[in-house]
Amino acid sequence: MSLSVVILAAGQGTRMRSTLPKVLHPLAGRPLLAHVVATAEALSPARIVVVHGHGGDLLRQQLAALPVLWAEQREQLGTAHAVLQALPLLPEGGPVLVLYGDVPLIRPTLLERLLAARAETGFSLLTVSLPDPSGYGRILRDATGAITRIVEHKDANAAEREVREVNTGVLAVDGERLHAWLPRIGKANAQGEYYLTDLVGLAVAEGVAVKGVCAPEPLEVAGVNNRLELARVERAFQQTAAEALMLAGTTLADPARFDLRGELRCGIDVSIDVDVVIEGRVLLGDGVRIGPFCLLRDCELAAGTEVLAHSTLDGVQSGRDCRIGPHARLRPGTRLGDEVHIGNFVEVKQSSIGPKSKLNHLSYVGDTLMGSGCNIGAGTITCNYDGAAKHQTVLGNEVFVGSDVQFIAPVRVGDGATIAAGTTVAEDAPAGQLTVGRMRQQVIPGWRRPQKSGSDNGSTDR
Repeated sequence: MSLSVVILAAGQGTRMRSTLPKVLHPLAGRPLLAHVVATAEALSPARIVVVHGHGGDLLRQQLAALPVLWAEQREQLGTAHAVLQALPLLPEGGPVLVLYGDVPLIRPTLLERLLAARAETGFSLLTVSLPDPSGYGRILRDATGAITRIVEHKDANAAEREVREVNTGVLAVDGERLHAWLPRIGKANAQGEYYLTDLVGLAVAEGVAVKGVCAPEPLEVAGVNNRLELARVERAFQQTAAEALMLAGTTLADPARFDLRGELRCGIDVSIDVDVVIEGRVLLGDGVRIGPFCLLRDCELAAGTEVLAHSTLDGVQSGRDCRIGPHARLRPGTRLGDEVHIGNFVEVKQSSIGPKSKLNHLSYVGDTLMGSGCNIGAGTITCNYDGAAKHQTVLGNEVFVGSDVQFIAPVRVGDGATIAAGTTVAEDAPAGQLTVGRMRQQVIPGWRRPQKSGSDNGSTDR
């Protein structure tokens, strides 16, 4: 029978002290809820229903691309009431898995165990053992190991409070039973809410054994209720990601100082220094080296490329054996051929740089097509924006550009041309020729520097 997944995401999350709905707070660069949906997708369900409440419009707007159905819980009347809002979207047949939008680290393998346990009796519950279970509902079992009751901490006696196994709220149940039981849950409790945990009592009353599956690690089922817990979950996620990379052959100088906020694929012998942030989809070829304090977003770097310290690469594709940085900024649309050198304080945007070309110092290159073997001097600027539109600069192969040159786009420079230092290129420059466009140096005989008057005379203040 086809699987249905219900994700509860209607809570306001007041302890986050934020105007942003709790499940939209980011973990590793993605909203908490997006992680839970991805986990659910790994189980190949027929449908995923997200129950939203607080900030629902924003939730649906920002996560519109998620393959989910939406159900609204207008009043926050408890977890059973939340699932009740999803019930019209669920078939009566097949298993139903209930997850939470603020529990992002749970793995598909653990949920597969939970679903397998449900197949035995029709109802399974995910639990966890805690060193200090204070405040949590205790799991009580019979001699066969079946769960008979969940007792809240405030209602537990001394012996029951010694139990360390607690309820996580995650459960799997037959759809037919869920449709029958949910409307029977009442709210005769101190909070006046409809609790999903009351399903256990209904199951036991009908002789349905509730199978318990204990999570191996508390962090895997940890919920996020405040920013401190969010930070702890973030570190746990990053540690797991770092360990997986290192086991796959990537060198991390310090796994505690690495942040993956997207997808990273590495070839062999890739090394990443401290405080590197990966965002979006990043592919690093064999032998790529990333220096400290770098940001890489949506990049593909071919084998042998080195990125030096404090560089930002966003939407970049590089050829083999490139050298980038330190303090380089490569913006979207940058394409580098093999063996390109991009030096310190160089910015490149929406440009293609040909093989073996070099921009080593203090330059801005935007909207440019550059051939192979070019050498660009320090302080070179492509003036690509006229205040209304962008224009292109085209440099041929083997062009040599001196320092402090401005290209007033649109402009073309032929193969083998040389542009003298200090030149403003406002017209096309011919191939193989020297182009000079600067004022002739003059010396003014008898000129004297102005002097300050009175007590200020001779002051060195600036």
